[in-house]
Amino acid sequence: MTEKRSLALVTGASSGIGFELARQFVDRGYDVVVAAEDETILTAAELLDRSGATVRPVRVDLRTDKGVEELYERATADGRRLDIAALNAGVGRGGRFLDTDLDDELDIVALNVRSTVHLAKLVARDMAARGQGRILFTASIAATMPGPEQAVYNASKSFVQSFAKALREELRGNGITVTSLLPGPTDTDFFRRAQMLGTRLGRLPKDDPADVARQGVEALLSGKQQVFAASPLVKAMGALSRVTPDTLKAKANRILSAPAGGAAAPHPPVHTEPGP
Repeated sequence: MTEKRSLALVTGASSGIGFELARQFVDRGYDVVVAAEDETILTAAELLDRSGATVRPVRVDLRTDKGVEELYERATADGRRLDIAALNAGVGRGGRFLDTDLDDELDIVALNVRSTVHLAKLVARDMAARGQGRILFTASIAATMPGPEQAVYNASKSFVQSFAKALREELRGNGITVTSLLPGPTDTDFFRRAQMLGTRLGRLPKDDPADVARQGVEALLSGKQQVFAASPLVKAMGALSRVTPDTLKAKANRILSAPAGGAAAPHPPVHTEPGP
């Protein structure tokens, strides 16, 4: 990797929002380390490797402590320091809590919550020691509301959002900025993988992941606390969530996330970038 370029890390970067985040950094002159569990991260890196940037793919399972530590070691193995870390990897699963598989929900906690905390610990300590750095957390509009029919996913994103806000305040004097990206329904593979194609939410129009990523990176580089991205509807939902009681938000989420009839055949949940 080229020493003269700044270095960014993006997790969950094989497709969707994560891939577009990585593209934003490449286009802005960064070298990039991209990570995901599936082998398509290799193809993603090839597509991103252009304009003089160096893109390093790392295939790891971030649900495990070993995977998180391996990623960090490989990202910094050549003595480079991370200037930006975009902690974007996540997984979702729709369905009633009584009906869904416990292993699926524990995967959500392991990836969305545990790995985010673990990687943030490694990244933040390194950045604090140097007195500079930027961290982007991909939360979700789902973080602003209870999530019947996807209870663990929404709770995991609420954790990420609260964690990001707290960390931003703690690191205020350390030269580090922390920004949270809260996308709404986005045109990625999230809804198929979360078994939610047959829901009203799954059938709604979706935002372009490139627009979501662009707004997220702009907010990050501007040092903003958070951004609801990308459409005016999502921004309006973010504003409305501040004054809407949780009981009403929970009822609305249940209507949107429950099967609406003619649900698609189920697919096993796999790692992906956040959707709703």
